[in-house]
Amino acid sequence: MTIILLQDEKKLGKKGDIIEASEGYARNYILPKKIGVEATPKNLNDLKLKKANEDKIAQENLEKAKELAALIETKSVVVKMKAGENGKAFGAVSGKEIVSALKEQHDIEVDKKKIQLADNIKNFGCYEVPVKLHPQVAGTIHVKVTEA
Repeated sequence: MTIILLQDEKKLGKKGDIIEASEGYARNYILPKKIGVEATPKNLNDLKLKKANEDKIAQENLEKAKELAALIETKSVVVKMKAGENGKAFGAVSGKEIVSALKEQHDIEVDKKKIQLADNIKNFGCYEVPVKLHPQVAGTIHVKVTEA
């Protein structure tokens, strides 16, 4: 019997895979537990349309990420910090502050989890901070840390 899997199953395959299973295994295990459905022409067409829609959405997300990366590359963000003794920075700049400054200064929203800071910025100066917007798209934000 031909089955379309509705979820990942360790011994059978991944969601959306079309597999062959014995009649008894399919009727007594796969179908009652809603792990898969029988591969009828209607179900195969639904699977095809669903995959096409997912591919289209993934392509749109990739295009949006590329546009955002190009926009971010042209912008620079100024973050102000208090100065402690001897002109040293008091505190640190994290991804959260960079994201809020980007929103305030350029009205661009980026999730703080996308900021790839190895460690918080603890000194004044100019920095290039990598941003991973999509698994295939990365950009760089130019951050200038100044004294408040």
